[in-house]
Amino acid sequence: MSASIPLSRDPVPDGDHPLARAFASFTEAAGSLERTYGLLQAQVIQLRQELEITNRDLAKSLAENQRIRERLKRILEGLPCGVLVMEPGGQISTCNPEGERLLGTGLHDMGSLLPHLTAALEQARATGEESEVAISLPAGTGAAWVAVRHAWLEQDHERSTSVFIVRDVSEGKRLEQEREQLRRQQALVEMSALLAHEIRNPLGSLELFAGLLAEANLEGDNQRWVEHVQAGLRALSATVNNVLHLHNTPLPERAEMDIGQLLDWAYEFLLPLAKQAGVELQVVNGLRGIVIRADRHRLEQVVLNLALNAFRFMAGGGWLSIRGEDLEADGVEIIVEDTGPGISPDDLPRIFQAGFSTRPGSCGLGLAVCHKIVEQHKGTIGVESRPGCGTTFRLRLPVASGAE
Repeated sequence: MSASIPLSRDPVPDGDHPLARAFASFTEAAGSLERTYGLLQAQVIQLRQELEITNRDLAKSLAENQRIRERLKRILEGLPCGVLVMEPGGQISTCNPEGERLLGTGLHDMGSLLPHLTAALEQARATGEESEVAISLPAGTGAAWVAVRHAWLEQDHERSTSVFIVRDVSEGKRLEQEREQLRRQQALVEMSALLAHEIRNPLGSLELFAGLLAEANLEGDNQRWVEHVQAGLRALSATVNNVLHLHNTPLPERAEMDIGQLLDWAYEFLLPLAKQAGVELQVVNGLRGIVIRADRHRLEQVVLNLALNAFRFMAGGGWLSIRGEDLEADGVEIIVEDTGPGISPDDLPRIFQAGFSTRPGSCGLGLAVCHKIVEQHKGTIGVESRPGCGTTFRLRLPVASGAE
């Protein structure tokens, strides 16, 4: 029987065991992964923080941009001039309220503008200078003058956006036209005053000679012809005096006068004119002995103008009454009443305006001169009239008119 000899093996170190090595590798890989994950997580946190900062900055920038856009919009809407932005091809992208008021609403492209306005825009773009054009405002609100100026918003070979500034210059044009009209009127005034002065001297001589002929006791037709000459000369003299009184009006030379003598003079002076016009003249003098301070020659001009105005509108005959009444503490009143065609209610507010007349060929100065002279005497002049019912002028003067 043989004895068995046990076999012996050397033990394997723990670190060299394959399982141990695999576990160590796994542990090392897990640690590396954990460290990488930690780093990645830190980077994600940092990126998130940076993203949050970027988002806040972006939101702030967007809010600022919106605020700026709103501000620019309000500025654009509040501008006193029109702003028109025209894209390439003629499309209108922006038009503020003032631009819509001047150019019209619903503008889409250049074709929707008025032709003469389109020409003005093209001229401003081509020359770079401001151009002016007359336009009709929308909805029948009148006419206006606008000035157009151009500026490039973008200009290159592919894009060319234009900005047009449109200003309402109607007020300036109106003032310019008024200045030109005033210059012409001033020239006319100077010429008419010069002519009136030149006519006045020979006219005075003619009136003197006509007066001498009237006193020569002529008979029949000769006397009537002289009266007609006197009437014509007096009417011409009144026109000359109207020009001088309206355009050359120094302060009246007031002196004490019997206002009743004015009405006595009126009857004698106006009688030939009344005969020539076929008008019956009546003077009722209730003012004799009443003394006021006034410029007699200018008051004579007032009465003469009112009478001549009545005669001219009663070419077919009629009746003219001049009455003087004492109002005691309220002064004196002279009433000139005729049976003419009357005055339209629409014309009544304008009859004292210089140049206004409803009679063809009239210069429209007589009543304006009356109003001015009466105002210089601190008095009033009023009118009552209805078409077909004649006209009544009431002239009131204070007893102490012109007293210092």
